[in-house]
Amino acid sequence: MKYADELIKAMDFLAQNPQTIFLGQAVEYPGTVMSTTLKNISKEKLLEIPVAEEMQLGITNGLALNNFIPVSIFPRWNFLLLAANQLINHLDKLSVMSQGKFKTKVIVRTSIGSQRPLHPQHQHIGDFTEAFKKVLTSTEIIRLEEPKDIFPAYEKALKREDGKSTILVEYGDYYNEK
Repeated sequence: MKYADELIKAMDFLAQNPQTIFLGQAVEYPGTVMSTTLKNISKEKLLEIPVAEEMQLGITNGLALNNFIPVSIFPRWNFLLLAANQLINHLDKLSVMSQGKFKTKVIVRTSIGSQRPLHPQHQHIGDFTEAFKKVLTSTEIIRLEEPKDIFPAYEKALKREDGKSTILVEYGDYYNEK
């Protein structure tokens, strides 16, 4: 299957779980290429958030503390940077700060922005995977380089029982190239 088709398949799979909820910019309404991967998801599972990335991840953390499995969508790494406080100081540390009483499970989708056919400039194409791997201790980051990697990675993120959250890094250019 193609890259985009595998993402649709993975999102459909996640949506089958009664605890999942999808939130972010352009989840309920079209606006990014990631929006196209949610086309089969019931509107009741979609929560549109304004452009307020730190607030979005704060809401994500609150949902996770209330036994939801949030799928929090940040269309670019560059946007996820704006939620670094919530990611590093809160989500990643919840289990440690609560002496293991809270073992939340969050799935974060982000991407390395596409550069083809039109280069959107450097504020949209960042890849901060390695930098965040150095500061996160309870969150796994997985790059989705090949279509065959996508479904197993999302399945792992949903089914994991180790108290970790997962950031899945997509490649914007691959939606049309692979």
